[in-house]
Amino acid sequence: MKKEYASFIESKRKLCVENDTFAQAEYSKYDVKKGLRDTQGNGVIVGLTEVSQVDGTTTVNGEKQECEGILRYRGYSIEDLTQGFLNKRFGFEEVSYLVLFGKLPNERELKEYISILNQNRKLPKTFTRDVIMKAASKDVMNAISREVLFLASYDDDALDNSIDNVLRQCLYLITVFPMLTVYSYHAYNHYINGQSMYIHNPDHSLSSAENFLRMLRPDKKYSELEATVLDLALVLHMEHGGGNNSTFTTRVTTSSGSDTYAVIAAAMSSLKGPKHGGANLKVMDMMYDIKRHVKDPDDEEDLTAYLNKILDKQAFDRSGLIYGMGHAVYTKSDPRARVFKSFVKDLATEKGRLKDYRYYENIEKIAPGLIMQHKHNNKSVCANVDFYSGFVYDMLDIPKELFTPLFATARIIGWSAHRIEELITSNKILRPAYINIQEAKEYVPLEKR
Repeated sequence: MKKEYASFIESKRKLCVENDTFAQAEYSKYDVKKGLRDTQGNGVIVGLTEVSQVDGTTTVNGEKQECEGILRYRGYSIEDLTQGFLNKRFGFEEVSYLVLFGKLPNERELKEYISILNQNRKLPKTFTRDVIMKAASKDVMNAISREVLFLASYDDDALDNSIDNVLRQCLYLITVFPMLTVYSYHAYNHYINGQSMYIHNPDHSLSSAENFLRMLRPDKKYSELEATVLDLALVLHMEHGGGNNSTFTTRVTTSSGSDTYAVIAAAMSSLKGPKHGGANLKVMDMMYDIKRHVKDPDDEEDLTAYLNKILDKQAFDRSGLIYGMGHAVYTKSDPRARVFKSFVKDLATEKGRLKDYRYYENIEKIAPGLIMQHKHNNKSVCANVDFYSGFVYDMLDIPKELFTPLFATARIIGWSAHRIEELITSNKILRPAYINIQEAKEYVPLEKR
């Protein structure tokens, strides 16, 4: 950046800060729910949904009380759903059918659904060469968003928002997302990192999780446990209510009448933020830092002292945050983390990473109490799913550049379900209000300024 341009930007940045800063008292004065949340952390109710339920509190005798976290897909608890398929079959296809269509499939329906997915599991001819391999990006999320928008050019009915057509488009995008994700990474790894290029075709006899690992790895090999854990991760990240940032983006963009490809690209842009889908990367960075300063994971005194330094903004990124701890809704526990943790130790054992696992286990035990002491309130804090997911992906040898795209590969199920529900149940554009607190000014002619 040229010196003159840099100076201009700096001076205008100061103007922006001066004119766009509001005191917290202003929000209270006008009773504005900052971040669409009230002072108790409750979200502003803007719609109805039957896709999923996310709760961290329950009402007893008219009073709201903290409870173990609740996550239900179409009325079914995540624990019951996962126990229904674990150690019997892969669950991504079965549970995605439930989230999309509102009912659990029988054997015939599941077989038919998997057949439809397999028919869709292909990209347009030369798309990989002409789109994915051109202008490779180190930001894989940006690359996938661009590719999703490009796919609209291959769809003669791209702008048709009839439910039949949107269902067709969503099913197609759900099926090709693993290919877009893995191929975009390989293009980045080849053109930017100078590594070998691998483009493996999917195998129609395999599940979505198995195909992801098969396409990612040069030798196409994976263990049964690896595929099982990845399949479970996809199910747990598939859906999380209408109020999370990327799903709300999906519904907002859908309400404007935009097309499926634009809606999914918008959701991708929301998900990639470090406060949303990129959270597990922050956990991984934090854990690397902790391991450099605390050599023994079982030394709880040393671990406690360093966690206190993090909370006091004296260590790691000096944000005062222990990443992976706490959630906007869950207080006592995150049901996704509860389910996930049951397999983390097994995978750590297979991978020879039990020492690393003990860091996570002990931090999960120590951190909530420390956070509550620093915050000086009685609201419980728990480990969320991001606390463990990055560690799991790392053990699966999934590159960190794919952590958030893998989240999107699962969450596109929820986005699709909410898009369809928004189209069916509402014809109103979502338009929240902002209060203008700028006083009226009289115009001053240029020569008198």
